[in-house]
Amino acid sequence: MKINWGTSIVIAFALFITFILYFVFKVQSNPKYDNELVTEEYYKKELVYSKQMEKEQNAADMIVNVLVFRTNEGIVIVFPATIDIAKIKGKVSLYRPSNQKLDFEVPISLSSPHLLIPKSNLASGLWDISVDWTYDGKEFLKKEKINY
Repeated sequence: MKINWGTSIVIAFALFITFILYFVFKVQSNPKYDNELVTEEYYKKELVYSKQMEKEQNAADMIVNVLVFRTNEGIVIVFPATIDIAKIKGKVSLYRPSNQKLDFEVPISLSSPHLLIPKSNLASGLWDISVDWTYDGKEFLKKEKINY
């Protein structure tokens, strides 16, 4: 049996398509490859984006802003010393882009102007940190990316 070049091209395309489909089905059916969304309820979060922008602008308008930095003990969040820390309410959200299972939140309750998130709670890698807080009825939002 003799195969001409047209038949060879069709066979090559069929083998290539089969090869690609094999890997697509393998990735979709294997639980090792987690195909989750980056964040839950993505569209609901998108609707509140303008509110977040307003909070970020309030934080940018402050003379002394919240500082977020890495130390050997963990991540430290320092609030301005000029404000009454007893009136600060809010939460710190730590978001891990590579693994949703590591995300967590810490409520803000201060006895001094700084908040420490211990190193034991943090896996090494990139963390997106959002400090969402209110002071005297005004809302603020500070976002940082830290590689720990």
